[in-house]
Amino acid sequence: MLQTLSKSVLLLVSLVILTCVVYPFALWIVGQVVFPFQANGSLLNGPDGKPTGSELIAQPFTKDEYFQPRPSAASYDASASTSSALAASNYALRDRIARTLGPIVKYQNGQAVAPDIEKWFQKDMFQGAPHIVSQWATLHNSLAQAWVNADPTHASYVDNWAKAHPDIVANYVKNNPNTPTPKAADLAVVFFQHFSTDHPGQFPSSDIQSIFFDMWRQDHPDAMLQDIPGDMVTTSASGLDPHITMENALYQLDRVATKWAANLKRHPADVKNEIKLILQKNSQAPLGGLAGEQFVNVLKVNLDLRMRYGAP
Repeated sequence: MLQTLSKSVLLLVSLVILTCVVYPFALWIVGQVVFPFQANGSLLNGPDGKPTGSELIAQPFTKDEYFQPRPSAASYDASASTSSALAASNYALRDRIARTLGPIVKYQNGQAVAPDIEKWFQKDMFQGAPHIVSQWATLHNSLAQAWVNADPTHASYVDNWAKAHPDIVANYVKNNPNTPTPKAADLAVVFFQHFSTDHPGQFPSSDIQSIFFDMWRQDHPDAMLQDIPGDMVTTSASGLDPHITMENALYQLDRVATKWAANLKRHPADVKNEIKLILQKNSQAPLGGLAGEQFVNVLKVNLDLRMRYGAP
């Protein structure tokens, strides 16, 4: 029995050493020698020589000088990788896409739609439809609450309004006895209903083009708009996809080139041609281009822009 036990202990120790020490160490050696870039996170260095991000994980870019990645349901947080999980019939998906489209969509002649959304919003307010904001909040109370929760300044706006209108808040509590101490989000619909009456033609934040694009589109069904690349408005399964299609990049090209040209005081057409070459240099496709469509890595392209033109 003692002999059997000693053999079992020896076998256990041997397996622990083999699987927990030798095997991981061998893989580490192979990774560091043969695949050092991939083994260390596929990190890309910025102009200062320090790592600025991984080419495998998307990160947000908000400045007009840079190409922007796909929307992320995980807010580009690698520790919270997730998809939006919204069905095609979910109104929240329609609203999110509409909010993305509002500031960027163009007519087929290239003219931006956003200014017309603001004109429509203000015109309808003053010509017999002063309660469009109220209608929006009443029909989509979850969206009104999301607006309040999206930014602390929005919540403060509603809180200050509530303090100035205690009678309205008291009436809300009377009609909603299960909410004796309503929070800002609870009062969202009531707030917008009164705001639209007190401030016709206005909205408490500057994102009119985003919030009311869907209503504008339904009011202008015959407007001829440019098609938008699907990956500009849809999230990836992980929320961290670092690539965009070449079609997406070319759609953003005018914005990026115009901004850089203004910064550098150069002709937009020249800058546009230079950036187009940067996109082509960084483009790739499955199976060496034999299948699928071209795509580009957003971080790589933006780093090339930074290296060529400097800081915005």
